[in-house]
Amino acid sequence: MYEVLLPIDRDEGRTRAQVESVLGLPNAGESVHVRLLHVFGDREEAEQTSVRQTTNGRAAYDQLTNAGIATTTVSGHGDPADEILRIAEEGEVDMIVLGGRKRSPLGSLLFGSVSQTVSLKADRPVTITGELAEKEQPASA
Repeated sequence: MYEVLLPIDRDEGRTRAQVESVLGLPNAGESVHVRLLHVFGDREEAEQTSVRQTTNGRAAYDQLTNAGIATTTVSGHGDPADEILRIAEEGEVDMIVLGGRKRSPLGSLLFGSVSQTVSLKADRPVTITGELAEKEQPASA
């Protein structure tokens, strides 16, 4: 099995783009296992809330499993970039599929970027998707 870590946040368009990217992998239904991750703000929230209890988590899980892709969920807490890297390492995932947001160079400098940090520090392939607008959503979804 090809292990993919799919860290999602609260942005619906980014989550849709990430799921579409996974669905486009060769033989995804037969050979891909997805670990769907949401990083919560604190430990208590992460322990009490399943990824599937979030709107985007439920939608992503349903779309992946309906496409025949084996999917499990994992909750993290704290700094998103650190948690993504930790879970990727512990889970020995083959690839990370992140949803990137558009920021100006100054915005990235001031506020940082999860996708930038993960892509620079990861020791495995990282795919950064954009955002899939509602009108761009495939008919099969």
